[in-house]
Amino acid sequence: MPTLNIVVPTSVEAGLRATAIKRRTSVDNLASAALSDYLKSEGHRMYQISTSNALVEGVYSGGIASQYLLQHGDFGLGTFENLDGEMVIADGAIYQVHSDGSVLRRHDDFQIPFAVITRFREEELFETGPVASLHDLEKACDPHRESANLFYAFRVDGVFERVHARAVSAVGTGTRLVDAARKQGEFEFSNVEGTLVCFWSPSYSSEFNVPAYHFHFLSQDRSKGGHVLDLRAVKLRVGVQMLCEYDVRLPDQGSFLTANLSRDPTSDLANTE
Repeated sequence: MPTLNIVVPTSVEAGLRATAIKRRTSVDNLASAALSDYLKSEGHRMYQISTSNALVEGVYSGGIASQYLLQHGDFGLGTFENLDGEMVIADGAIYQVHSDGSVLRRHDDFQIPFAVITRFREEELFETGPVASLHDLEKACDPHRESANLFYAFRVDGVFERVHARAVSAVGTGTRLVDAARKQGEFEFSNVEGTLVCFWSPSYSSEFNVPAYHFHFLSQDRSKGGHVLDLRAVKLRVGVQMLCEYDVRLPDQGSFLTANLSRDPTSDLANTE
């Protein structure tokens, strides 16, 4: 078997040795089993910063640093402090889509108020036929979700005849999402190659996530993007990943601690999506 040399904290080494003695096995066997379980679970785990309910109520202050977020995945979506644009995470990089549809790759370390991320590893791959609308794409994806009670990530690649998208503009602290959405920019792209980052969430998750499909677009040249409102394409390649482990990190400071999160956000989310 291959040999792997790693450096671990003293506390981890002590814990490994104590557990190995307790289970009457070797440290090597225990470490190998732990790594194997961790790597398997990583393929079905999504990590989230804050909740959609907090976003609806105007909680837009940062929850964690972007570099910390990227430790939990390479594929995701979200927004920026004060709703300053749409976030697309593709191939391990964070992109900021401004209200005119232009894109900036963020190399700096900054605070993030809301995001969902996973390590995307497609478990199934299929191709669509002609797609006349976003609803058509959703119908094409539906049969590839084996349960309405689990979460799914979809990566959609191809040439889009049309993409109708939007991006929010920065707003003042405490502005509710429905009010912020009135100032969003809308735009269209034609004959553009790119990627859709999508998460599908069950209806019961509306208190903390965006239920159903949530698509963000990023062009292949990384110059165009946005939250997808509609689209059209001749053929698309779709990768599917089931997600059954859900980690939610709640902000431990700032406006999240005092915001009123008791209201049902379902109708507001539907209006803004």
